[in-house]
Amino acid sequence: MKTETNLGERVNNWMKHSVTLKLFSITILILLLLIPSTMIKSIMRERESLSQEAIDEVSSKWADRQEIAGPVLTIPIIYEYKKDEDFFEETKYWKILPESLNISGNVNPKSLRRGIYEIIVYESQLTFDGTFKLEKLDSSNIKEIRFDKAFLTVGLSDLRGIKDQVSISWNDKILNVEPGTRIPELIYSGFTIDLPDIKEITSNPLEFNFKLNFQGSQNLSFTPVGSTTKVKLNSSWESPSFNGNFLPDKRNISKDGFTAEWHILQLNRNYPQSWVGDLNLNKKNTASPYLSPTSGSTSALHESSFGAELILPLGDYQKSMRSAKYAVMTIGLTFLIFFLVEILHGRKIHAFQYTLVGLSLCLFYILLISISEHSNFNIAYGISMFSIITMITLYSLSVFKVKKISVLLTAVLIGIYSFLFVTLQLADYALLMGSIGLMAILGATMYFTRNVDWYQISASKE
Repeated sequence: MKTETNLGERVNNWMKHSVTLKLFSITILILLLLIPSTMIKSIMRERESLSQEAIDEVSSKWADRQEIAGPVLTIPIIYEYKKDEDFFEETKYWKILPESLNISGNVNPKSLRRGIYEIIVYESQLTFDGTFKLEKLDSSNIKEIRFDKAFLTVGLSDLRGIKDQVSISWNDKILNVEPGTRIPELIYSGFTIDLPDIKEITSNPLEFNFKLNFQGSQNLSFTPVGSTTKVKLNSSWESPSFNGNFLPDKRNISKDGFTAEWHILQLNRNYPQSWVGDLNLNKKNTASPYLSPTSGSTSALHESSFGAELILPLGDYQKSMRSAKYAVMTIGLTFLIFFLVEILHGRKIHAFQYTLVGLSLCLFYILLISISEHSNFNIAYGISMFSIITMITLYSLSVFKVKKISVLLTAVLIGIYSFLFVTLQLADYALLMGSIGLMAILGATMYFTRNVDWYQISASKE
């Protein structure tokens, strides 16, 4: 009976003082704390989804992303064919793209709010000018070219964004526009301009210019329909993202905004300057808001588009999500401090106390996401960091019972959160900073524990 009692006491004593068992328990606890950490990430994704819904809702009322295509000159042609002894006619459309197209103007960003969410929209004033040049057609089977029925089509993805009446100067004549498009297989949404008879002036360049005052959300794109297309944009937005098939040839981005210039040639895109009938490029379609989803030419036009997007630089939700990915590091390093204090200074720390500290570290991310929705991310980060570090420090005073150790813990926590903050700001160098920081932390841990005799610690405690 006495032997059994001694055996039980020895097992109980081993469980209380075994360093290996303590490390194993801490590791299991860190893995268990990943569960609330994962739940917090899910909350962040949900809040980000609500933010995107707010953006979509506001954009649907203000005006969606705008894509501009054209102008495209269209001239009906009547062909006459003979089959057996009968003649029949067929009307096809000769589509001509500009010889030159110049677009310039301003993009003025505006910040709207839907509840607690910020949505970036813009107002834009653009000037279009250029020329058309008519080439000779193969005259076989052509009965008549209807120069008196020619019309221009300009594509704009969301017509609700037009703010002022549009009129076009065509060879110094002012013409009005009407909504809708007559070539939906090429341009699905836009407006049309009926032209006067151009038969007598086809040998000369046909000049046009017009202004477009409109609004949109987030993105503004263009289609390079000119044989030479030049676009110049100015904006006070300081963090644009240039997207699409072409990057600017010149760009300047500063705290005062950006300027960008594109110069695109006909040879840079995969469609000709003019064709009769449907243009079949045998390309897989790409969905587009202003082009019909059934045409190969539609796909080619959309794939050649380019433009600028007004983005929020590394949004708060993205920063919060990235910070949550470092939860394991934060919890692990904090537990390491508690473990070393327990081993080197003989302070017994219960698993429940580890759990409370771990949960408080997880609470940091909830505070961060909730406060950042109502204020600047940097301010939210500072408030969350101060709150959690203060709470853990005060709790450690009763656990460690030595102020110097609590001060050391505070310094380590400040270092961890400061390192994490710097890493979040350096988006392009986050991985590099993270890997170097972790290597430095591991090296410091190895240095300060290099003289510890772990077997002796276990033996003395047993």
